[in-house]
Amino acid sequence: VPKIPDPRGDSDGPRRGSLCDRHCAAINNVQGDLGDLGCHLHRPRVPPAMSTPSCCQQHSEEVCESCLVKTTLTAENAVEANKLSNNYKFGFKKWKSHVTERPWEDRSEIVKELYSDLNVIRGSGGSTLTCGNVLYLLLFGWWLSLLYVLVAAVMFVTVMGAPYGRLCWDLAGYFLWPFGKVIQKVEVPKSHQACEAGVGESSALLGGPTRRRWVGTGCWHRASTAAWLCLGYPLLVLAHGLVCVTAWLLIVLIPVAKLSARATSRVLLLPPGRVLIRRLRTTEVPLEGEAILCCYRAANPYYYKYAVDGINIFAVNLLPLVLLTLVLGYVDSPNQLSSSAAKFTLALLSIMPLSYYIGMAIASISAQSNFAVGAVVNATFGSITELTFYITALIKGSREGNRCYAEVVKSALTGTLVGCVLFVPGLCMVIGGIRHQEQRFNSRSAGVSSALLFLSVGGVFAPTLFSKVYGKLICGECHNVSQNPLGHYLCHNCHFDLMDNNGTLYYSHVQPLVYTVSLLLPAAYLIGLFFTLKTHTHIYDIHISDCHMPGHHHSAVVHWSRWRALLILLLSTLCMSACADLATEHISPILSNSTISQYFIGVTVLAMVPELPEIVNGIQFALQNNLSLSIEIGNSIAVQVCMLQIPILVLFTIFYPTNFTLVFSDLHVYASMFSVVLMNYIFMDGKCDYFQGTVLVMVYFILLAVYFFAPSPSGC
Repeated sequence: VPKIPDPRGDSDGPRRGSLCDRHCAAINNVQGDLGDLGCHLHRPRVPPAMSTPSCCQQHSEEVCESCLVKTTLTAENAVEANKLSNNYKFGFKKWKSHVTERPWEDRSEIVKELYSDLNVIRGSGGSTLTCGNVLYLLLFGWWLSLLYVLVAAVMFVTVMGAPYGRLCWDLAGYFLWPFGKVIQKVEVPKSHQACEAGVGESSALLGGPTRRRWVGTGCWHRASTAAWLCLGYPLLVLAHGLVCVTAWLLIVLIPVAKLSARATSRVLLLPPGRVLIRRLRTTEVPLEGEAILCCYRAANPYYYKYAVDGINIFAVNLLPLVLLTLVLGYVDSPNQLSSSAAKFTLALLSIMPLSYYIGMAIASISAQSNFAVGAVVNATFGSITELTFYITALIKGSREGNRCYAEVVKSALTGTLVGCVLFVPGLCMVIGGIRHQEQRFNSRSAGVSSALLFLSVGGVFAPTLFSKVYGKLICGECHNVSQNPLGHYLCHNCHFDLMDNNGTLYYSHVQPLVYTVSLLLPAAYLIGLFFTLKTHTHIYDIHISDCHMPGHHHSAVVHWSRWRALLILLLSTLCMSACADLATEHISPILSNSTISQYFIGVTVLAMVPELPEIVNGIQFALQNNLSLSIEIGNSIAVQVCMLQIPILVLFTIFYPTNFTLVFSDLHVYASMFSVVLMNYIFMDGKCDYFQGTVLVMVYFILLAVYFFAPSPSGC
C-alpha cells in the first residue's frame, strides 16, 4: 500500500525523539560496550504542532538513563546472536570465541593471512632477513638441507634414482632458506608428451636461463620410482614430520609446519621433471604453471588467534597432554617412569584444555537451544571442573583418614573466591586500561552480583562465626611468659573444639545450621536467576540489531552441532574426572614433603589453574572495552562457589561421610570478607581505570604472601 504524504511534514521516522536519540548515542559512545550500542525509542508519533521542547525534556532523563544499560548487539547469524545474548544473562557461562564460522569477507587481513595456503605470490614481500627466518635457519634449515644433500648422494649412487637426486639437490638449497622462493608444478605441453624433450627458457623476473626437464607421466621409470619410495622418501617424510610437529607446537612457527606438510604431500610426490624452483624478484609477472610453495615469513606472532574447527590452537596443542597424563598415570602406577610430582603437574595442566572444551561445549549447546535447556546445561556443568576435583579429594581423604585433604579443599574454595573477586577483574582492568584510558560498565548488573556475593559470603561463613562464639578454645601447648601464675601465657596450635561433651555443640547446633545454610544459598541463587532473567530483564537489556553489516546475511554454520557438543562435553567431563583422580592420588607426597604451606598450594595452584580459560575470556572482553563481561565472569564464578559448589559438597557429605565441615579458618574468613568489601567499593561508580585494577591485583598478591608464610593447618 503506498504511503500517503503527510502534509504536516516529517513523514519518516528518524526525526522522532531526535534530541533524546542524540543524547543516548553520545552516552553509549562513551560507554563503549560490545557491539553497536544504541537506544531504540518506540514512542507514538507526535506531530510537530503538538511536540514541544518540554516533552522531550520531561522524558529525557528517564529515557537516557535506560540507555546506560541498553546494549544493541550486531551478530552474523541467529546462533551467534543467541550466544552473545547469553553472555549477559546471569548464571550463563561467558564465552568469547565464536561458536559459528565467521564469514570470510568479515575477517581482517591479519586473520586471513593465518588461514591462507603457502601458494600465494605477493607483489612485495619485503626483506626476508627477519628474526623468525633466522630462527628457522638455526632450528631446522641447516640440518634439513644437509639431510637432502645426503639423500641426493644416495639417489646418485643408485644411478636409477639420479633424477630424484637432482631434485633433492635443488631442494637442499631451497629448504636451507626457502623465503622469497617459489616451487612450481610445471605443466607438460602437448608437444612434449614424448619421454625425452628439453628446452631452455629464461625469465627476467625469476632469474636467468633455467633448464626444464620434461618427463611425461607415462615415462616415469618404475625402477627410479621404486628406489625413491624405498630409500629417499621415507627418510624425508620422518624429517618433515618432526619439523611439522615441532613448529606446530611452537605456534608462532606454524608457517614452517605448513611448509613441511605441503612439501611432503605435494612436492616430494611429483615427478622430478615437473618440479621447478625459482627465486622471486621485486617485479612480478604471472607465472607459468601452478605455484605449490611460496613462503616469505617463518614466524607470525598473530597465530595465537588461529583456530582448528573453532578450537583455539592452544587447546588443540594441549590435548595430547591429556592423553599422556592418562596413559602415564594409569599404566605407570609404581612410579617407575616418572615421579608423583611430575604426574600431579601433568594432571593439573591437563585440566586447562578440558576446561576449555567443557566451556565451549556449554556455550555451543546454549546458543543452539532454548532458554530452559541452556539454563539446565549451565547449572549442571558450569561448575563440573571444580566439583570433580573437590569430590575426588574428599573421597581420598576419607579413605585414608587424612584431614589434610578437607583443608586443601577449603583452601581451594577460598582461593577461587578471592581470585575471582580480586585477581580476575583486577587483571582485566589493568590490561584493558592499557588500551582504554577509562572503562565503564553496567553498575546495576554488577550491583546484583555484589549483593549476591555479600549474601553468599555471609551464609557460607555463618557456621564458622557461630563455632567461634560458642566453641571451646583448646590449645596444644602453652608457656608462661611472665613467670607468674596469674600472668600472660603464650599458646600454640589453638583451635575451637566443637566436639566437647560428645559433640553436642556440633551435632545439635552447628550441623543443623550448616544444613539450613546449604538450603538457603541455592534458593537465593534461584531467586537471583528469576530476578535477572524474568522480572527485571531490563537490567541486562540486550537487543539484537536487525541491520547487519555487509556480508552478514549468511546462514549459521556451527562448529559443533548440539549432539557433537554434548558428546564432547561428556567425554571431557569423563577425562576431567580421571585427571582429578590422578591429581588427588599424587598430591599426598607434595603435601607431606613440601616446605610450602598447604594453604598456599590450595589457594593458588588448585584454585586458579582450572579458571585459566575464564581469565583469558575476561582479558579478551576487556581489550574490546567490554569490562562488564570481564567483571561478570569473576562475580559469577565467586557466586557459584558459595551458592552452588559448597552446598553440593555439604549434600555430598550426607551420603558419603567425609572430613569436610563448613567451618573455615580465621585466615579464610578475613581474606574473603575483605576481598568482597574492597571489590564493592571499587565498583560503586560504574567506571574504572588501570590504577584501580592495580590496587585489586596488589591486594591479591599481598593475600598470597600471607598464605605463603602462614603455617600449615593442624593435622597436616
